[in-house]
Amino acid sequence: MADRLSSAEFTERHDLPGWRVVDDGIETWWLAGSFTEAGTFAAEIAALADAADHHPDLALRYPGRVHVRLTSHDAGGLTDRDAALAGQISEAASRRGVTVDREDET
Repeated sequence: MADRLSSAEFTERHDLPGWRVVDDGIETWWLAGSFTEAGTFAAEIAALADAADHHPDLALRYPGRVHVRLTSHDAGGLTDRDAALAGQISEAASRRGVTVDREDET
């Protein structure tokens, strides 16, 4: 099991543009060019998560938005595993031309 990090420790240790710390996890919204592209991106996230054995909560929304929330349930909060997978997701988004969508940030 990975060691749990406080929000401050996590933020100090990891630079994840577009992600924000919320409660016991991190989250972001992504905007793809279409609903189909968003679905393909969500499938890539699922494959990355399976490979890491670390699974986020995902929501696919019309017209092409994907919400991702990561937390380490076994540690009861944030860990370095969350940052590692968030980094992989951000890299996948960059390759696909998917951008951070701040519209639902409330």
